[in-house]
Amino acid sequence: MEGKIGSSSDQDGSDKPQELSEIITYEAAWDIYAVGWSVRKDRKYRLAIGSFLEEPSNHVEIVQFDYPPGQIRSDAALSFDHPHPPTKLQFVPDKECQRPDLLASSSDFLRLWEISDSDGGCSVELRSLLNVNSVYSGPLTSFDWNESEPRRIGTCSIDTTCTIWDIEKEVVETQLIAHEKEVYDIAWGSDSVFSSVSADGSVRIFDLRNKDHSSIMYESSEPGTSLARVSWNKQDQRFLAASVMDSSKVIVLDLRFTSMPAVELQRHQGSVNAIAWAPHKYYHICTAGDDSRALIWSLSTTEQQIEGCLDPILEYSAEAEIEQMLWTSSQPDWIAIAFANKLQLLRV
Repeated sequence: MEGKIGSSSDQDGSDKPQELSEIITYEAAWDIYAVGWSVRKDRKYRLAIGSFLEEPSNHVEIVQFDYPPGQIRSDAALSFDHPHPPTKLQFVPDKECQRPDLLASSSDFLRLWEISDSDGGCSVELRSLLNVNSVYSGPLTSFDWNESEPRRIGTCSIDTTCTIWDIEKEVVETQLIAHEKEVYDIAWGSDSVFSSVSADGSVRIFDLRNKDHSSIMYESSEPGTSLARVSWNKQDQRFLAASVMDSSKVIVLDLRFTSMPAVELQRHQGSVNAIAWAPHKYYHICTAGDDSRALIWSLSTTEQQIEGCLDPILEYSAEAEIEQMLWTSSQPDWIAIAFANKLQLLRV
């Protein structure tokens, strides 16, 4: 069994380490960066992984997690070339299977891929290539698919903009100059409200019902600070989490009190690359990063914590720097991580 997960006190030997009940590993032919997990009830064991190759031609594989027995298998018919490394992969948020089975990817443009399953086999083909033809157009750093309004996808870019797409009409609904510097991540909170983080060190919230105004929910007091990732707590939308670029720090914001973070998570020993709230418990959050660790935290008693002293409740050590991590609503008992050329599913 690769890796170990245990309580945070394992480091000083006061508790006996507890191993994960299951760890499922898949090895790709290339280093993995982007990871997506389907939420459709008929495809809830389907994942997508994207390569990170320093060349124009990259790859995406759609793989199947068979459980039981507990293995991940690929299908050559669901593997395809992708222009540039995909910065993010996300399946359509359609649990009830009312829409076509779509996978979105971001790199130079936003692309939608349609997956077809039939008695004759599986296939995937490019359905849409969405490009903003304007002076404000740059590579896409990330995107987020609106769960409550799946016709909307929000993208963010190094050109300081956030763009909201109507993917059914394949048109831009709105484009906003969201920040003063590059925008690195975006997350929906509801059908019309989203947040974004940027190299300008701020967390901002936008409401499409009032496009002329945004709220700065947090702004770093340290010059040169960039925020890399943002995650909105879908169980309790009062809370946002954001990671500081090239830092071990994750800040958790209570949107009712924005003068300072509600808590700062600072137990990583390297840069944090991914954050995800638990889909079934509002007070649990997972972080992962360059120290090869995935940490699960409980924020249920943050009011009693001294700033900077909150410890994780569980810890998993991988074999290399963790580039990506997902905690999906379709399989809340499993966390997916990606490091080097490996995809691992951790049962927690």
